[in-house]
Amino acid sequence: MDGELLAMLLEAWREGRLPLDELQQRLAKHFSPTTVADDVLVDLDRARRCGVPEVVYGVGKTLEQLRHTVRAQQAAGQPSLITRCHEEHAAALRNEFPQAWHNPIARTVRIGALRPVGTPTIGIVTAGSTDRPVAEEAVETATWMGCQVRILQDVGVAGPWRLIERRQELTGLDAVVVVAGMEGALPSVVAGWVRCPVIAVPTSVGYGANLGGFAALLSMLNSCAAHVAVVNIDAGFRGGFLAALIARQTSAGGTEASSP
Repeated sequence: MDGELLAMLLEAWREGRLPLDELQQRLAKHFSPTTVADDVLVDLDRARRCGVPEVVYGVGKTLEQLRHTVRAQQAAGQPSLITRCHEEHAAALRNEFPQAWHNPIARTVRIGALRPVGTPTIGIVTAGSTDRPVAEEAVETATWMGCQVRILQDVGVAGPWRLIERRQELTGLDAVVVVAGMEGALPSVVAGWVRCPVIAVPTSVGYGANLGGFAALLSMLNSCAAHVAVVNIDAGFRGGFLAALIARQTSAGGTEASSP
């Protein structure tokens, strides 16, 4: 629970607008994990410990599990993000939570967002249009974490002038996510134009020798640019999450890293 919400609840109790038993219930929801359907636990204390609430991986979860998880987070005043969410589950969640945003390309459901700390800004760059689903997952994740996002689509190395023409859009960023398949060369090229960390996300896009993204992964791991870090194949969420963490701490002057 953040200090602002705690102060609001205590003030409401002091003024008699919030009964003591309800105050206790609200506090308990914030400071204790909540058991939901089929033994799934929602870590409502993660926002306090780590600065970001729990993100739900939708694969393999039932609709009831997702519903109970979102209900618990919303009751605790936390924003919700579900990744790899089934289309039918997303539709059902939108019926129950009208404020929910469903991105069918990213396969995400997002409800609310973290408050921005300063003006955290990241760039998300794709090599080609076939990398878009992974990039969209990164966009939704960073947006949920309160970041401003600049998107540069289809600027791969097969047409190098496309990136050069838009390189000014890479200035003033706190972090950049580069999403690419095939030979995975784009992160090194982008890193040659920016002074911030670059998070490389290899995708499974490519022909046979691409090996489902393994070739791109190895290329990115072997980048000659020292400020390139690499996440797993097709891990748009992980790329967006890491870039947003960097951006939030940079924008806050490092204060989030030292918070209890």
